[in-house]
Amino acid sequence: MNHAHSHAHGHDDHHAHAHATSVVGRERKLLFAFVLTAGMMLAEAAGGWWSGSLALLADAGHMLVDAAALLLALFAARMARRPADARRTYGYGRMEVLAGFVNALTQFVLVGFIAYEAIDRFFKPVAILSGVMLVVAVIGLLVNLVVLRSLHDHAHDDVNIGAASLHVLGDLLGSVGAVLAALAVRWLDWNWADPALSLLVSLLILRSAWQLLRRSTHILLEGVPEGMDPHEVESALRGADTSIRDVHHLHVWQLASGSRMATLHLELHDQDAGARALAAVNRTLLERFGIRHATVQIDPGDCPDGSPGCNARHHHH
Repeated sequence: MNHAHSHAHGHDDHHAHAHATSVVGRERKLLFAFVLTAGMMLAEAAGGWWSGSLALLADAGHMLVDAAALLLALFAARMARRPADARRTYGYGRMEVLAGFVNALTQFVLVGFIAYEAIDRFFKPVAILSGVMLVVAVIGLLVNLVVLRSLHDHAHDDVNIGAASLHVLGDLLGSVGAVLAALAVRWLDWNWADPALSLLVSLLILRSAWQLLRRSTHILLEGVPEGMDPHEVESALRGADTSIRDVHHLHVWQLASGSRMATLHLELHDQDAGARALAAVNRTLLERFGIRHATVQIDPGDCPDGSPGCNARHHHH
């Protein structure tokens, strides 16, 4: 057992040093994005209230969701750095997932509110100060561009930041829409363009909320990491070393996005080859599947759990 863990942790330390420098820069970017987004959200909310534009209020709602997502990403990045303690042996990495789950649920409430307001306004149009609406919408568009630009460099290697920049992209569409709606109200007197656009923005929010809810629920249910097939992992491990006779009781899950775990039982042809088999298993898990933390039980002959099918050739479990 020790052999396995020293192998995994040695790699982790090396990974951690390379990581530490970029983590702080990443948190700074998230903080910058959050401050800008939150400021713009307040401006849009005030502008929407003053001009009577529901589209601006909806966009402010969308930005509220995003500011929350950025804040959660920041909070999760901070919490994930906290060491594990006696009560949380896994540390606090999953805070990010829990936060995402709560965030998704609040988005559904927000969408309900916007949709209700919008439908109400189709029947009872409200006067709109299109000038104010236009100015605020244009500023919102510019701010979103700046935020997206700053997050973009990191998005490819970090799910948290990737999710945040996806949000901001949604905002950008919302802002473009708000500008168009303001022009429609101003020059064509199409007052319906405002609630119509707010409905469109609420659909954007709904889509991101659904994805977030699906992903966070999957992780909280200890689901297999996206894009990974347990059968493939099992057969890769069977072929990892000649001493391995069989692999069963394989569980693969995620603590948070990116930190993957596995537990499994090994049956060996030769009980003396334990250390070699462990090293091979750990290497295969890390290199092929990105699993950093594996706990492996080597069965002495028959599986002590004695669960049905343990020593049969095919274990669909």
